[in-house]
Amino acid sequence: MNTANVSTNIVLAGLGGQGVIRAANILAEAAFLAGYDVKQSEIHGMSQRGGSVSSDVRFGKAVLSPMVPTGGADFLLVLHPTQVDNNLYQLKPGGTMISTRDIIGEGVDMEVLDGDPTPLTSRNFNVGLLGLLSDYLPISDEIWHEAVRLHLPRKVHEENIAAFAYGKTLRRD
Repeated sequence: MNTANVSTNIVLAGLGGQGVIRAANILAEAAFLAGYDVKQSEIHGMSQRGGSVSSDVRFGKAVLSPMVPTGGADFLLVLHPTQVDNNLYQLKPGGTMISTRDIIGEGVDMEVLDGDPTPLTSRNFNVGLLGLLSDYLPISDEIWHEAVRLHLPRKVHEENIAAFAYGKTLRRD
């Protein structure tokens, strides 16, 4: 995906309380640990009241701006189904959208994950989506695991690494 002078542009979008910023921090950390120049920005909106939240992560050989240009996202990672239509304008033609639909299907409440036999829960779903995204990016699993460990409390490391691994199994072509 990434050539010498091209940035990879990723927009993460969801609702307050879903871990959009945490997922963006893990993504940015993984890209940094992989040796890329990384820039990140975020828009909190009404995040404390469950409102829209988005974060841009750009990485490459040299990144000058933290903001993904409108319509310039290579990847759009959407953590809540209500945010798909609100953020499609961010995706460039031929870009890849990864959303809740890829894991739980259409119209299913994420809280059903908490009783599901998969390692995903409503609390680590964001890391599961990062696992799905990771197959598209030139960053090793070991680096992703380190980024998870750096940004999450020790007591949830293993469950989040399991959620990441499960997300990788959902690769769609």
